[in-house]
Amino acid sequence: MTTLRLDAGFSRWDELLALILSSFAYMNGRIDPPSSALGLTAQSLAAKAQTEIAYVVIEEGALVGCIFLRPEADCLYVGKLAVAPGAERRGIGRRLLTIAEDTARTLSLPALRLETRIELIENHAVFGRWGFEKTAENAHPGFTRITSIEMRKRLAS
Repeated sequence: MTTLRLDAGFSRWDELLALILSSFAYMNGRIDPPSSALGLTAQSLAAKAQTEIAYVVIEEGALVGCIFLRPEADCLYVGKLAVAPGAERRGIGRRLLTIAEDTARTLSLPALRLETRIELIENHAVFGRWGFEKTAENAHPGFTRITSIEMRKRLAS
C-alpha cells in the first residue's frame, strides 16, 4: 500500500471520482439532501486538490482510499474521506486519518473536524471509536430538520 499526496503530476481524476462515487453510493436514497459527491466531476476534483490538501492510497495499482483536508482557523476540516467498497476494514481509513492528524499538527491546528449525515449512525459510531465527539447538529439550507452532525477530535500536542 502506498500513500500519495496529490499534486500537479496526478492525472487519475476519473478514477478518483469513481472511487468517491462508489464509496458514497450506499448513501443514495438514505440521506436527504443527496450527497455533494454526486455533483463532483474530474475537473472539480482537480480544482479541489489545488486549494486543499489531498491524499490517495494506492494498492496494487488501484486507488483504494482518499481524503481531502482544508485548514480552518481552529482545526483541520476532513472531507471526502473515502475507502473503496471491498477494501473496508483494512486500516485504509485509519491510515488517512493519521495523515490528517499529522497534517494538523504540522499546521499547529489543535483538532480535526468533520461532518456526517444524521442518518448515517454507523459512521457516527466509527468516528466515535476513532476519537471524534459530536459538537453540533446542523441543517442544510432549505431544511427545517437536522440533516448533519459535526464531530471533532482534539489532538494531543
